[in-house]
Amino acid sequence: MGLLAGVLAVALLAPAPIAPEYVALGDSYASGAGAGSYVDGSCRRSSNAYPALHGREFPSFKFVACSGATTKSLKSQFRALTPNTTFVTITIGGNDLGFVDVLTTCTLNGDRTCTKRVATAVDFIHGQLPALLDTAYATIKEAAPRARLVVAGYPRLFTPADGCPTMSRVKRAALNDAADQLSDEIAKAAERAGARYVDVREAFADHGVCAAEPWINALVSPTSDSYHPTKAGQAAYFRALTSAGS
Repeated sequence: MGLLAGVLAVALLAPAPIAPEYVALGDSYASGAGAGSYVDGSCRRSSNAYPALHGREFPSFKFVACSGATTKSLKSQFRALTPNTTFVTITIGGNDLGFVDVLTTCTLNGDRTCTKRVATAVDFIHGQLPALLDTAYATIKEAAPRARLVVAGYPRLFTPADGCPTMSRVKRAALNDAADQLSDEIAKAAERAGARYVDVREAFADHGVCAAEPWINALVSPTSDSYHPTKAGQAAYFRALTSAGS
């Protein structure tokens, strides 16, 4: 066999390069609830969501994040993953600890009832959520072994402000503290999984509910958009994602 023939034979046997494929997983913070321009009503997928913005850079993009998702309900989303998937993002965990119930309780009740419900959520964050996150991330790694996994966290909901009509100071402090503890546990789980964690808390520091320029919705109609990032908030997620080298 001549040199040219040998080179051609090796080229024919070599696997074809994999085209970049991005799969976006997660809950309403990843689907874009609150950001408008919905392309899927039931899952509240928005064309303004950070995955949709990032997906423009990929020849293959699967946007399967869905409002209401928990670590245990991701099974249907995992079906989008293949051995050819090269990039995955996920925001998950808030619904596991009862995001909607926590905010509903704090909206409709006094400080004591609110802080008690938040304390229950915090217990869940440290007691049960780590194992749930570990399982979710491990499943992603198994289904898409070549993929780079990026975990995007959650912001604090409120920017400290005087005269905030949405929640009392006590409630806001409790909810922001819980958000910090949630973010810290997600960051630890991402590190255990060998994933990159994107912390968005500083990006939203001056843009929470009650800020002069909020990037998170207060209590709005429909209520499913309440306490979720606006279009500007999703753009902030996208900037944090890209600045982290993702």
